Order: sequence, then structure tokens, then C-alpha cells
Amino acid sequence: MTGHPDGSPHKFTVVQSPFIKVVMTLVKLFAALCLGVLLLGFLVDLAGEREREAARGTQCRNNLRQIGLALHKYHDDYGGFPPAYTVDANGKPLHSWRTLLLPYLDHKDVYNAIDLSKPWDDPVNAKANTAVVAVYLCSSDQEERHRTPYLAVVTPGSCMRSTESRPLSEVTDGNPNPIMVIEVPMNSAVPWMSPQDADENLVLNSNSRDDLHHAGGNYVLFVDASCHLMSSDTPAAKLRSLISTAGDENSEPGADVNQ
Repeated sequence: MTGHPDGSPHKFTVVQSPFIKVVMTLVKLFAALCLGVLLLGFLVDLAGEREREAARGTQCRNNLRQIGLALHKYHDDYGGFPPAYTVDANGKPLHSWRTLLLPYLDHKDVYNAIDLSKPWDDPVNAKANTAVVAVYLCSSDQEERHRTPYLAVVTPGSCMRSTESRPLSEVTDGNPNPIMVIEVPMNSAVPWMSPQDADENLVLNSNSRDDLHHAGGNYVLFVDASCHLMSSDTPAAKLRSLISTAGDENSEPGADVNQ
């Protein structure tokens, strides 16, 4: 290689043609445009998901409010809220309170097709068992069309007794507005006709699960038929107070609950 007189090597300068400069500029603009489109798509998807989640939340609140109103209509007719489940002569569970509410939820046809003297899963009740009762479904879980996440709270001190009706005057004697029904995580959903509900353990652990239907918590129905989102950060002691008709003088009902 021939160098300069001072012994330093030659330096070559690459000169880009105007055409190459234009091409490089277009490539950069195209890359920026693609990045912008991807970012815009992400933001649109995020906004859409938020809208869908808001719609799912609204649907669940409406479902629980309808259930709450049906419970009160049942109370007006029978002088008390329904038992959590009916039993046969031997005390074996037959049918859920959800079945008893069907006439108050515009599903009297399904109710009339059920043989209440036979268990919910008896072959004679197979047709009714496959009926889709929309008010018992969560829109976040469309694959399970015959399962419900809406379970009554059934404990020694809850609004609903296992096998006996309970009047409202007893329910609000201590806690003026206890929780009556909760929305449990997806993996705890049950067939809507099944006489299965939520004990204290399920209530206390449901909010900490990673398969909740809604971000931040789950919806609960109070005995006055109001529905609220229960934060996943609600302390266990607070939950115990809210599901008990005895209440807790140290805990104000409704705290830690979002509209």
C-alpha cells in the first residue's frame, strides 16, 4: 500500500450516491412507521381489553343484582330467604337455592321441568341440567356454559342456612348488611344446579387466587341486593365480619369494598 510522504497510510473516503442516501432514508422511515404501527396496535388492544373488562364487570354486577332481587322476591313469597339446598327424607342434598330461584329469574319453564323429589344430577333432571341460565354465568368464562361462579356464603353465621329458610329480620340483627353471595374464582365454579356453595375457607382464600374473573378482586352481593367489587387486599378479619350476620363492632360494613 502506498502511503503519504510522511509514511502514514492512505485514507479512503466512501462517498454515497444520492440514490443510496434516499434508499437509506426510506428504510429508516419505514422502520419508524412499522414501530409506530406496532405501538398503536398495542395501545388499541390495551384499550379494547380495558373496555371488555369493564363490560364483563358490568355484566357480573347486573347478574348478581338480579339474583339479589330474586332472593328478595322469594323472601316476600315465603317469609324468608331460601335454604342453601333442599334435602330428601334422609338428609341427602337434592337441589340448590339457584334452582329455587328460577321462577323469579324468568326461567319458570326450566323450573317446571325439574323433579324436585330427585337429586339435581338424577337422569330424570338431565334435560334441565343442560339448560343455559344466563344470569348464573360470568361473561369472563364463556367455555363453561353450565357452571356458575356465583355461590352463596354458607357458614354457621351466614345469611343462608344450609337446610332452613331464614327471615331478613334475623339476618340484619347484628350486621346490617352482610355478604350473601360471592363470585368465586374460575376453578371453583360449580354446575349451577349443584347444591354446592362457599364455606368460610373458600371465601377467605378466593381473593388471593390468580384465576379471578376480574382484575383486583371479585364481586359480592350484599343482603340489601347491592353489588360491589371486593378488593383482593381485603384482610381476612374483615371478610369474616362481612360474611357474618353477627357483624363486628370493630369493623364497619362496606369498608375495603369498591363500588
